[in-house]
Amino acid sequence: MRQASPRFALDHLAGSRLDVRAFFALARDQGLTDVLFSNSFATGMPAADVRSAAAEAGVTIISVNALQRFNEWTAARQAEASNLADYAADCGAKALVLVPVNDGSCFANGERPGNLPVALSALKPILQSRGLIGLVEPLGFRTCSLRSKEEAAKAITAVDGKSAFRLVHDTFHHTLAGETFFSCELTGLVHISGVNDPTFWVYPDRVLGGSDNGSQIRALLDGGYAGPFSFELVEEVHALDDLAGTLAASIDLIRHELLTRVPV
Repeated sequence: MRQASPRFALDHLAGSRLDVRAFFALARDQGLTDVLFSNSFATGMPAADVRSAAAEAGVTIISVNALQRFNEWTAARQAEASNLADYAADCGAKALVLVPVNDGSCFANGERPGNLPVALSALKPILQSRGLIGLVEPLGFRTCSLRSKEEAAKAITAVDGKSAFRLVHDTFHHTLAGETFFSCELTGLVHISGVNDPTFWVYPDRVLGGSDNGSQIRALLDGGYAGPFSFELVEEVHALDDLAGTLAASIDLIRHELLTRVPV
């Protein structure tokens, strides 16, 4: 059955000027129960205290951001993955975001296609032993070693990883990569990259004539996706005087667009 309205979540980047408890309160006061988090956001705050603060605010940390260059698997990356997974589990998060190499270096040799399943196979027991899901985030940039959700989905299937991994669908990167592939069943998180009204959180390079957030959200909902839709925010948001008001207006804008364009 189609979910009637997106289940919105708030990324810590929206409240980078706030402390952890104030950020959780911002989400709660907007009626949002899901947050995305970074361990760097809580520097000096033990994971157990983060978990306690989230519980007190009544919010769930759905993911911790992020293991960078995850598909460049080395002994150092394995140690980093274990440490970050420990932090995610200890703070009560449900998932760990996995970001691929994005500096063009992946094209220096012919190993790129093989790197992904190697990394996924190695990450699988690290995640499963801690009760976490790995959120694989393809980036649409030409410099990225993993631009396509379709390629990621095939690699997850190849390593029998559907119990351990999900995809991140980012509306900007989906558009940038020219991708038409949707996998609602395998999607675990959606990033809404700006909205198509210049009075809201729009970064011109991300609009692309309108990154077509509305149609992508509708396609995901129609396909049965029932997970969180997070605002993937950009630097301009940090200077807003009324962050809470702008957040509420953006949520209303998206809900209105869905209601006016989708038959009930």
